[in-house]
Amino acid sequence: MAEVAKSSTAPVAETAKSKTHVEKPEKPDEDEYRKGLAKLEKEHKTKQDAYNAIKAKLEVGKPKEGSPTAERQKELRAQLATIRKSQAGSKESRQGTMDKIKRLDEQLKARITEQKNARGKLAYKSAEEVDRAIAQLQKQVDSGTMKIVDEKKALSEISQLNRQKKSFGGIDDAEKGIADVKAQIAELKKTMDDPEARAMSEKYNTIQKELDEIKAEQDVVYKNINQLRDQRTKLQNEQQEAWQALKAHKDDFFARKRAAREYENKAYQIRKEKQAAEQQAYLAGKRKANAEQKLEEASAPAFQDEILTAQGLIRYFDPSAVDAKEVAAPSKFAATSGRTVNDEAFKGMKAVKKDEQEDFFIGGGGKKKKGGKKGAAAGTSTPAETTSKFNLNLGVLEDLAKVKVDAPSSQADVPKLVEALKEKVSKWKADQDKQTKENIAKAQKEIDRLEAEEATHEGEHGSLDIAKKPAAKNAGLNGKVSAEAELAQEKDGVADATADLAAAKIEDNE
Repeated sequence: MAEVAKSSTAPVAETAKSKTHVEKPEKPDEDEYRKGLAKLEKEHKTKQDAYNAIKAKLEVGKPKEGSPTAERQKELRAQLATIRKSQAGSKESRQGTMDKIKRLDEQLKARITEQKNARGKLAYKSAEEVDRAIAQLQKQVDSGTMKIVDEKKALSEISQLNRQKKSFGGIDDAEKGIADVKAQIAELKKTMDDPEARAMSEKYNTIQKELDEIKAEQDVVYKNINQLRDQRTKLQNEQQEAWQALKAHKDDFFARKRAAREYENKAYQIRKEKQAAEQQAYLAGKRKANAEQKLEEASAPAFQDEILTAQGLIRYFDPSAVDAKEVAAPSKFAATSGRTVNDEAFKGMKAVKKDEQEDFFIGGGGKKKKGGKKGAAAGTSTPAETTSKFNLNLGVLEDLAKVKVDAPSSQADVPKLVEALKEKVSKWKADQDKQTKENIAKAQKEIDRLEAEEATHEGEHGSLDIAKKPAAKNAGLNGKVSAEAELAQEKDGVADATADLAAAKIEDNE
């Protein structure tokens, strides 16, 4: 049973895999394509030329009316008829002269062949060379320095050279005979040296030769007409096969190239869609964070910072003014001074560092006496000086400036300062809810305005495109990405932030 379930789910898994996985098509190699194309084109041209040749042969063997071969034969025959008509008067005399020239030419060729054979048997080219060789050998014999064997050999060679010298006389006579035959041929040709007649005769011979060649070719073709037709059919089939192979090679290359280009375009489109989605998600998150921040800032109780600072100052100047509940359990949002300094032991005294006198703040009640410095240097102080001076640290002065209350100049101004701080705290608490609602409404109004502008911008510019070359205004640059989904997400983000802040406020009040 498990095997059946496994076998039934296998095709489904395989189908899902085939749907999700797309194999990248391999881009064809253009160099290999060109090499294969050149080879196939060469093969096709060879087959085409062979087919055209056999086709032309068949047309020559059985020329049709109006075919190039038939028209050429007709034209040549007409030219021959014209030449015969013009040569009718002098043809017989010229023919006799031509026959005589032909016989003399054959005789001349025979004599030249005999002379070449005779010269080939001789070691020397002329009688003068033979005389020089005989003289040289005779000189060696006459010197008396040769051995008897060598001398006999030299004398025998001299006798042989003398016999060869005699044969040169026959060769010279043969050359004279050859020259005579050549002269006779030249004389006969002079008698026929009519430029017009010669040109006409040459033309006649050329035309007749061409006609003979056409006729001979027709005879050969006609004898093998069936074989040539079979060969034509075979070559035509081979030519078609070569053409189909060439076409298939081209089609395969361009199909693979087109598939690779389509894959790249699709991959580029997918990347652009992913980038656009990521950009939209990023901007949506950014707008949501901005909305949460604005609502968080607006939903914070108004004047909370000022109230906490003022309460801290009240506790600082009048610790008895703090309620028992506040002392026992201070609010977790109560502001505390950056540092707490117990200055009871230092009231009425100056801070001195390395003999340099420095007062952070001195609220003097009157003019100093002339002997003040001297008395201070001695380390003594009078009761009047102690009560008239009032020193505050820098943190307290900053808090007073923050709540816009003047710093006391003496201890006598402290009660008045505490009352002023209490009045401000009461006023801030009375206006806190109203001001907080106004801040929230103002922030919500600003968010609504931005949402309306975003919707208007979307209506004007449309959604983003993800084409190969998107327009600049829709390219998603400089935050110009808009979509209804993003606006809905932003509104949801604002609602979530409002709910979270409301829950936090309720917990704080509890």
